Amino acid sequence: MPKHKPALSKELKVPVASETEPEASTISKNHSLFNFLTQFLVVAILFFFIGFVFGQKKFVLDNKSAIPIITVSNQNSSANQKVDFSLFWDVFNTLPAKYLDKSSIDGQKMMYGAISGLVRSLDDPYTVFLDPKQNESMKSVLSGSFEGVGIQLGFDKDKRLAVIAPLKGTPADREGVRAKDLIVKIDDKDTSDMTLPEAVDLIRGASGTKVKLTFVRDEGDGKPFEKTLVREKIDVKSVTVEYKQNLSANKQSAGKTIAVISVSQFGEKTDSEWDATVAEVLAKNVDGVIVDMRNNPGGLLSSSLHLAGEFIRGTVVKQEFSDGRQTDLAADHEGKLLKIPLVVLVNGGSASAAEIFSGAMQDNKRAKLVGEKTFGKGTVQDVLDFPGGSGLHITIAKWLTPKGNSIHHVGITPDITVGRTADDVNAGRDPQLEKALEIF
Repeated sequence: MPKHKPALSKELKVPVASETEPEASTISKNHSLFNFLTQFLVVAILFFFIGFVFGQKKFVLDNKSAIPIITVSNQNSSANQKVDFSLFWDVFNTLPAKYLDKSSIDGQKMMYGAISGLVRSLDDPYTVFLDPKQNESMKSVLSGSFEGVGIQLGFDKDKRLAVIAPLKGTPADREGVRAKDLIVKIDDKDTSDMTLPEAVDLIRGASGTKVKLTFVRDEGDGKPFEKTLVREKIDVKSVTVEYKQNLSANKQSAGKTIAVISVSQFGEKTDSEWDATVAEVLAKNVDGVIVDMRNNPGGLLSSSLHLAGEFIRGTVVKQEFSDGRQTDLAADHEGKLLKIPLVVLVNGGSASAAEIFSGAMQDNKRAKLVGEKTFGKGTVQDVLDFPGGSGLHITIAKWLTPKGNSIHHVGITPDITVGRTADDVNAGRDPQLEKALEIF
């Protein structure tokens, strides 16, 4: 995903401290330097975020006021909105002056809180502001190494905190956590109004420590159940391969060697791991390939384009923006497996970039999809990093399959539906993989 450095618009003039301070009699002189520096930073950041969040909108500053009033003109609406910042400044300055515990006043933390609230007002759980600690934590997942329990988090259609997928071999996976399980409590904290970064902060932690999670199983009886998970250092290899012999009764297909390539996420190392795996598969001269996207929660859009380009030419995914404009994103290289027989495995934990890959294979009739309906995350987030380490994940578009189908909160229905129960997992049975092998 592209990364951008923010820049203030030349048309937005930040007022000096004397123009934004309340009456001098209400605030001690000892706070004047604090107010100047903090207000300058807050105005700069807030102006940028307002411009970014509202996208293609026009802003007019009312320079007659000591406290700026911003007029927001939405291109999709005839109504203008005037935002008066005087209330913000009143509250921001009153807290340090009157709050009982002066030691808890942290201007930087207050600024991050104000920005987080601004972004949160959009009511989109995937558009979030991250302070430096949260931003670093989010990046560690894509790098493939972090300390936690191995749960990839998201939200269901009702904006409830949900498990997208447990990563294979992690504490969550070993304890039977499943895709689409709802997380209703983290330790003793209710998650009903919790942001994604807040949930990640609470679940992550030092290796060897414990976290208690309360779940409600989506297809269960609705009764909450608890699991206490021990955190550990998790190193995720995103691409692995094993080779299976087709044991079909059909003499023509029996004995064929099939490469089963499992992709656990689309991270920073996925492309290089994929390329090395493809080279190995070609050297083995296999008869077919199964790409296992089960419990893959997604990740980098660019990586999904890279993997899809191994099997198809042309459009992999479409992006549709707020103005209705669509762009086609194509494979980024000439694939080496364009003609090899292919089956893709999916389930309820296949999300985002994994669905982009699977949807492209299905729409191009390049592969049969086997398994269960996918998660249904169909929006695209841009990632911006700012000086000081903070960041913003912002929904910029929704993605569509090559045929123009949206899967947000809907998912992709496989060509051949095959379930896999908890009993199957406990007994080591994999009817989905067995069905995929039969197809060859």
